[in-house]
Amino acid sequence: MKFKLEDAINILRSGGIILYPTDTIWGLGCDATNPEAVTRLMTLKKRNDSRGFVILVDLPARIPSYVVDIPEMAWDLIELSDKPLTLVFDKGKNLAPSVYGEKGTIAIRVTQSKFCQQLISRFGRPIVSTSANICGSPFPENFEAIPREIVSGVDYVVPKIIDTESTGKPSSIIALWKGNQIRIIRE
Repeated sequence: MKFKLEDAINILRSGGIILYPTDTIWGLGCDATNPEAVTRLMTLKKRNDSRGFVILVDLPARIPSYVVDIPEMAWDLIELSDKPLTLVFDKGKNLAPSVYGEKGTIAIRVTQSKFCQQLISRFGRPIVSTSANICGSPFPENFEAIPREIVSGVDYVVPKIIDTESTGKPSSIIALWKGNQIRIIRE
């Protein structure tokens, strides 16, 4: 099977869900601005809580489009991080309501994956990035560990030959608040 990036992009544009490799683990993704797509993804994962989702962007310059107030420290953390880093900001904007965490927080990662950067750049919008598992189950460390229920429930599976950058480990997570206050959620 020959992989065409346009196939994944067309699925995202139509409100579909893709199964794809990220810079961390295999993830489920959809258009982070499409409420119906996010609801479908929550149903597939059997997730009904209000924790919100991580979104991926291709460049740091995209963050201001989705965050109300960006502490200055965020730019240093992004620039200095040598591994995948998710930042949680106080208040998000311009995204599907179910993407936000409690109190309107938003978690964003500037992906280090060349594949994801190209996908997001060509798609033109951020995508949700959540582990390819049923809520409450361990995250899959590789494609073979993804539950069949998940694989059969998506609209498109990116061929695993594209997976050359996944670490098999989730990203670090740091919450940033006004006044450059930080809280490490996951190292």
